[in-house]
Amino acid sequence: MPTLKTKLALSASLALAAGCASPEGARTGTTEAPAGEAETVAAAEADTAGTVHPELWPEVQTPPLDPAVEARVDQVLSQLTLEQKVGQVIQADSGSVTPEDVKRYRLGSVLSGGNSAPGGKPYADTAAWLEAADAYFAASLDPEGVEVAVPVIWGIDAVHGHNNLTGAVIFPHNVGLGAANDPDLIERIMEATATELSVSGHDWTFAPTLAVPRDDRWGRTYEGFSEDPEIVAAYAPRIVRGLQGEVGTDAFMGEGRVITSAKHFVGDGGTQGGVDQGDARVSEAELRDVHGAPYAAALEAGAQTVMASFSSWQGQRMHGNEALLTDVLKGRMSFRGFVVGDWNGHGLIPGCTNTDCPDALNAGLDMYMAPDSWKGLYESTLAHVQDGTIPMARLDDAVRRVLRVKVASGVMDEVRPSERPLAGRTELLGSQEHRALAREAVRKSLVLLKNQGGLLPLDPGARVLVTGDGADSIAKAAGGWTLSWQGGGYANEEFPNGQSILGGLLEAGADVAYSADPTEAELAEADVVVAVYGEDPYAEFQGDREDVDFVPNGFDTARLAGFREAGARVVSVFLSGRPLHVNPEINASDAFVAAFLPGSEGGGVADLLFRTEEAFDFTGRLSFSWPRTSDQTPLNQGDPGYDPLFALGYGLSYADDGDLGPLDEETRTEGAASQKGVFFERGQAQAPWELTDGETPLGPLPATRPGLAVSATDRAAQEDALQVAFEADGAVFAIQSGYGQDFSRETTAAMELTFDARSVAGEPSVSVAVGCSADQAGCFVPVALGSDWQPVRLALSCFAEAGAEMGDLRRALVVRGRAGQTIGIADVRLVPDDDGQADCGG
Repeated sequence: MPTLKTKLALSASLALAAGCASPEGARTGTTEAPAGEAETVAAAEADTAGTVHPELWPEVQTPPLDPAVEARVDQVLSQLTLEQKVGQVIQADSGSVTPEDVKRYRLGSVLSGGNSAPGGKPYADTAAWLEAADAYFAASLDPEGVEVAVPVIWGIDAVHGHNNLTGAVIFPHNVGLGAANDPDLIERIMEATATELSVSGHDWTFAPTLAVPRDDRWGRTYEGFSEDPEIVAAYAPRIVRGLQGEVGTDAFMGEGRVITSAKHFVGDGGTQGGVDQGDARVSEAELRDVHGAPYAAALEAGAQTVMASFSSWQGQRMHGNEALLTDVLKGRMSFRGFVVGDWNGHGLIPGCTNTDCPDALNAGLDMYMAPDSWKGLYESTLAHVQDGTIPMARLDDAVRRVLRVKVASGVMDEVRPSERPLAGRTELLGSQEHRALAREAVRKSLVLLKNQGGLLPLDPGARVLVTGDGADSIAKAAGGWTLSWQGGGYANEEFPNGQSILGGLLEAGADVAYSADPTEAELAEADVVVAVYGEDPYAEFQGDREDVDFVPNGFDTARLAGFREAGARVVSVFLSGRPLHVNPEINASDAFVAAFLPGSEGGGVADLLFRTEEAFDFTGRLSFSWPRTSDQTPLNQGDPGYDPLFALGYGLSYADDGDLGPLDEETRTEGAASQKGVFFERGQAQAPWELTDGETPLGPLPATRPGLAVSATDRAAQEDALQVAFEADGAVFAIQSGYGQDFSRETTAAMELTFDARSVAGEPSVSVAVGCSADQAGCFVPVALGSDWQPVRLALSCFAEAGAEMGDLRRALVVRGRAGQTIGIADVRLVPDDDGQADCGG
């Protein structure tokens, strides 16, 4: 297992660029900078002011330009109107753009965000994707009014398989694949993903993610392969080759290949506090040698696009950082493809808005990702070129880069998506070969952390009782970016080519049973309890945390000790997007498996829990350090005082001594306590709380129930709030838990329930309750709402006085509306009523 060098000089960085020409290439040591450069290197090592020294970044030998491609690009570019050129540098989301819009504005690209599939759901089947792809493609090639028409390219986030396509295989997320430490496996996974993308007519995937997560509180940690840049750099070229084929061979962009996008350049894994879209306050040396290292490998392998990061470096937004996008990436690193933005990321640049941002294009962005802002952005960009704010030479360079990718990838000569060789071949989705590959990936990504007394592998004849909310849920095992952006809540039937962990265990053992709530009688019959539990799915900022303490949600892990007291031995299969403080759960388990997010082939878990004829063994080794305490973050090998519970590279095999003494169970952060009073934030209900219709969970959004429709909406960030439409008088929306919590102390401690809300349509007043059911009329108070977002503050004591059972609180918020009302809700939580101004509504 490679180890991270904590300090790398210039020549080591240059060696990285050369060493990654092969998948096994990696740094072998640290050498001194050449004479005459030592002072400059030292200054860059110490600099934290945001000054970029391009000459200290690695030079990369990217694939040479093809004269035939360049000649074609010259020809097409000379025939484009100014309006066409502006259109080529703008990408719109399929949920906000029509084929007619693509034709009129000659847009360069369409994307489908995590919730933007055709047909009203976040995901779609092959036929729906192809129909939409054909419509956009045909519109882009309509010759009316132009000398030459340029085909649109369609991009999507296929980040662990084609995760928005019904029937596609869902591979383990990168956090698990990093533990596999197998670049060959990664390339084969990417080949399979590219094939399944070709079935639905897509041209482009926003992968690979080359982030190097350095603070596991970050909600995107699971999108990273490792805290160690060498592991990520070893994977990068294999991913590019798997998706695109090898440059210079017939395989490059041939049948079943798609365009790649190395993302997110650069430093997104190093933000202060692990905050998504935050600021990486690190030296240039760390930015280059840790976060920039994988890009050299990806560019050398021929990655055709690079996605700019939402984040900042030393306070400067990456979308507007000319020194890094132009001087470093395009200059020093010789990148010849195009730089695409992230979801309205240009609008984060000071002085910019989502619909007006010349600074991003001038800094080196070549294609704006303007999902719902594309039209206004097109108009402002056209005006900026006409008045000289954006130089024509900069626009031409951006368009040239976009055209270069379209010509080199063959898109310029493609037939309609539905007429391509692999289009519509649904037998390739979830094929036996692809499923076997995913199952292999699961086996290789699992890490055994504890095996007291050699409990694993289990004998196939053992009496096994399976429990836990992750056991029979493919959606929970797959995590975020699965069928929808945030994932979660989907029935197993939505994965027709998948198998839950329970399904695999039932096939592997002769005497396996399942119980969501094991009884004493069931436990008395069991030799072993296998409990499958962990984090609920999340994506991006909605997964950001204040600490790394695991907060149990759909399964009460306090029961693990009781299972052992009843005479059963306990195996925990822990599902998570990152290492977390789970010392109580480890103590209560005889064997503990870090399964991360294994995806849709749960049989891979069974392959390692049971002793089978194939004689598989645990080979996964941690690619992230595992915390000893809940406040132990950041935690990376090479840090001063590095003292993890399990170090980078740790992992047991069956033959190893898997005994582990008692672990300290103290929670050293306030995260668990503060979590108790946080019900909904960053667009997501916080465990154990769920969005419901007053009775049953709503599941993934958008969701409808009789008289009620709930969807995600934007307030301060993408989908960080809710829009609730009441379609019948008395309809109810609630945030509730499957089990009660004691809030009696909070009720007597001058606490208030607060949330932000607004009236969108209908009467601007709703009825609100805490701790009450919909039929407890006396518990509801009226709340008036304005048309703008405003805080609502309600004293918790009001509801206790009205009869709410605060010692066994199951409903944190209940809102009752009338037909025709639509409201927005965000950030529902308990906070101290410090100024005594919270009231009982009115």
